[in-house]
Amino acid sequence: MKYSIREIKKEEYPLLEDFLYEAIFLREGVEPPSREILKLPELKMYIEDFGKEGDECLLAIAEGRAAGAVWTRFIKDYGYIDDSIPSLSISLYKEYRGMGIGTALMKEMLLFLKEKGYQGVSLSVQKDNYAYKMYEKLGFRIFREDKEDYIMLQDL
Repeated sequence: MKYSIREIKKEEYPLLEDFLYEAIFLREGVEPPSREILKLPELKMYIEDFGKEGDECLLAIAEGRAAGAVWTRFIKDYGYIDDSIPSLSISLYKEYRGMGIGTALMKEMLLFLKEKGYQGVSLSVQKDNYAYKMYEKLGFRIFREDKEDYIMLQDL
């Protein structure tokens, strides 16, 4: 499938709500939560008032529509390391998963952040999330872990 990657446009910021919802990792057989979950402070911090200094986002466009997004913010979330390292989120609509788009988005974002002078980027991933292997292949390393999650860091 052909796709392109570009920076998000301001009028597209509302798409981040969809992508945040899609980013919620569900174990096999678990029912998706209501979209009301996005109103929880620990989730809405990822997208609320997006567009501030330090907010970065790339979109993957396929078949004339947004297929996925990767974005970073300076927030004290699950993947927080320190105030100099932004936290990364990535999500694709289900029909675009498993095609290499997520890996391409990640590679593009890492290059984008490096060119902008960022020193690193972090993320949190549940240990049983298949995406963990992709992050590892892209050079992320485990910074710390708890019972269920890895906090991973990519030095840029």
